[in-house]
Amino acid sequence: MALKLEFNIVGGDFNLAGKASSKIKKKLVQLNIDPKMIKRIVVATYEAELNVVAHAYSGILNACFDPLFFTATVTDKGPGIEDIDKAMEAGFSTASGIVREMGFGAGMGLPNIKKNTDELKIESVVGKGTTLFFKIYY
Repeated sequence: MALKLEFNIVGGDFNLAGKASSKIKKKLVQLNIDPKMIKRIVVATYEAELNVVAHAYSGILNACFDPLFFTATVTDKGPGIEDIDKAMEAGFSTASGIVREMGFGAGMGLPNIKKNTDELKIESVVGKGTTLFFKIYY
């Protein structure tokens, strides 16, 4: 049976950024998952979490720890992504100047998620928000 956890993400709150991915890492360690797989999962969940913090008003990260794989669904309320293909290009960013000044928004979030996952799906409606789903096999 799969274990499921849900995390609320507050847009703009960089002090809380990384809390969900940190809790996910602790759970993966408790489940004795291979450290290489843990790293991939934590990178993907952190990048997804940070994208919500940097770009959206709010979001929810649903994590599912299946015996054979990890899945995450991140749904946000925000501006959405106008051009998903462009957003997948390394270095492309729509982050604000303030976000960039804090050291975020380099345009590597979605490319890093893609690089560290086995399956990735992105759906977005401009003016409403984005849903990201990914799966990583252990």
